[in-house]
Amino acid sequence: MLLESGVVSRCRRRVHLEHDPDLREARRGAPDPTAELRKADAAAHRRAIADRLAAHFGADWFEVPPGRGAEREAATTAALTEGRRLIWGAQLPRDPDGGRRGSIDLLVRTAGGYVPVLVVRHKVHDPGVGARTSPLFGVLDVGGGTDAKRKVRPQPRDQLRLAHARLLLGAAGYADERTGHAGVVGMDGDTVLWHDLHAPTWPGGRTALAEYESRFADRLAVATAAATGGEPLAQPSRIVECRSCPWWAVCDRQLVQARDVSLVVRGEDAGLLRTAGVRTVDELAVLDPDDREAPPLVGMPMADAVGLAKAWLADLTLVRRHREVAVPRADVEVDVDMESFGDAGAYMWGTLLSGADVGQAPGYRAFVSWDPLPTDDEARSFAEFWQWLDGVRAAAAERGLTFRAYCYNELAENRWLLASAKRFAGRPGIPTRRRVLDFIESDQWFDLFGSVRDSFLCSHGKGLKTIAPVAGFHWRDPEAGGENSMRWYRDAVGMDGSEPDLPQRTRLLEYNEDDVRATAVLRSWMSSPAVGEIPYVGDI
Repeated sequence: MLLESGVVSRCRRRVHLEHDPDLREARRGAPDPTAELRKADAAAHRRAIADRLAAHFGADWFEVPPGRGAEREAATTAALTEGRRLIWGAQLPRDPDGGRRGSIDLLVRTAGGYVPVLVVRHKVHDPGVGARTSPLFGVLDVGGGTDAKRKVRPQPRDQLRLAHARLLLGAAGYADERTGHAGVVGMDGDTVLWHDLHAPTWPGGRTALAEYESRFADRLAVATAAATGGEPLAQPSRIVECRSCPWWAVCDRQLVQARDVSLVVRGEDAGLLRTAGVRTVDELAVLDPDDREAPPLVGMPMADAVGLAKAWLADLTLVRRHREVAVPRADVEVDVDMESFGDAGAYMWGTLLSGADVGQAPGYRAFVSWDPLPTDDEARSFAEFWQWLDGVRAAAAERGLTFRAYCYNELAENRWLLASAKRFAGRPGIPTRRRVLDFIESDQWFDLFGSVRDSFLCSHGKGLKTIAPVAGFHWRDPEAGGENSMRWYRDAVGMDGSEPDLPQRTRLLEYNEDDVRATAVLRSWMSSPAVGEIPYVGDI
């Protein structure tokens, strides 16, 4: 039984299913196209970093040639034995005693052995102080120095992958045991962030290595039990990861058949309820939320959990938490929806103007850049959006009219409002960060998601695509969704070197327009007598 590093960040039940011989022919979900694109982007990022390093280090650079796993492992072992200074694409010697196998992007030789370095396509540091970094071409300076401009962005999975590689190196006798440092090159591609795997930076003062070894021992036991037909050590339970898991169809059938409590409360709360003897939705639905013997939950009040169970049993998407539902309204209203491409930037700000006349044409308007992100043209489209929004606000104030802008789940919009103000500071039309903060902290900026969360119990989730249809809104595109829109965007801008797909641009504009219209319909519905047709939780 030899496991890769990914098992320590994976659902325990998934590890069981992947190693159960009776499920080898089980039908699984198709690979998520967007996830496949992310993998391709990550591979392209690693290749770009490798090419830069190879050009810089010349003869000190060795790349393990492609081939079968055994061939790559033999080539890696030969390079380690020869003491190559930098080894790219290493297939590390397997560790049968420890139950490990795996690869690592880069190995750096020191005076005492080798240290592992990952290359990832996500952010690994934030503005701040205290991280240990070195420039990309200073990767041989293991451990780097204290950075006055960067702090570590917590990425537990990176550290666990590095710990896996470190222990494989140690088992083969090639690790530099004098240091706990291991590196990560993130999305910026210019800096190596150094983690100390021996530092007590995990909860309870644990080190990354200790956390890894505890998790790995558990996953190894789960996999071994599954492979040998032993008593399963992991049972199905719905968690966030289930959304994208290829095994979800298998677990979903089992959970529904068992009417498992995790169908309405997830994660730790489901475990707390099971420990208290509440294992099914039916048992939760009849629980007295005021019973002092009921276990305190982490994710929600017990009364909400009981209400959700009742809604699930009645097959209701929504139930009202309160007798009365209200959404703040204004004379002039603007619905806003932003479209971004991962961490690369925000390429579109869509708006829907309605209400009293302020000298601007009512209806949908998008501020967009079709230059592939990242691009300076993003500053232009953001500035135009802000100037238009600010102009509508000013015109409303001049006419003595109230104004409010709405979005659905402000975390994404707020992130890019603030990030854009910072990144493009000083350019024409770009507001200051303080001005953006004043807006998003005012009552003129309203998060409709928060209103839905406070007003309803949602047995099938709170996403706009789930809630807006209850209010009577439906998207024109049957494949509308954030993940799919990222795939459409790649085609729309010709990100893979192909000609830009103009119909996909139209598709994105229509998708964005439907999103802002969905929020408008939803808040209008929540302000109308029709919302009273949704059952009140106290009546079911």
